[in-house]
Amino acid sequence: MPTAEWNTSNWNTLNDDVQLALSREALRRAAETLAEHAELLAIEMEHGTLNDRGGPDALRLFAAVVRATNADAFGPVGHA
Repeated sequence: MPTAEWNTSNWNTLNDDVQLALSREALRRAAETLAEHAELLAIEMEHGTLNDRGGPDALRLFAAVVRATNADAFGPVGHA
C-alpha cells in the first residue's frame, strides 16, 4: 500500500481546527510518554537496577504533575 509523504505542504492544507487537534494530541502523547518513563525509572530504582539517589518518589511526583498539567492544559482531542 503506498503511503503519502508527509511534509509541511500537507500540514498547511489542513484546516486550523484539525491542526490544533493534531497538535494537542501530539502534546498529550508526549506528556504521557514522559510520565511513563518517569514511572519506569522509579521502578528500576526500587528494584536496584539503577542507583537510587532519592528519585522514585520525585519521579512519581513528576509523572503526576505532567499528567495533571496535560489534562488541564490540553483537554481531550476533539474539543479544541
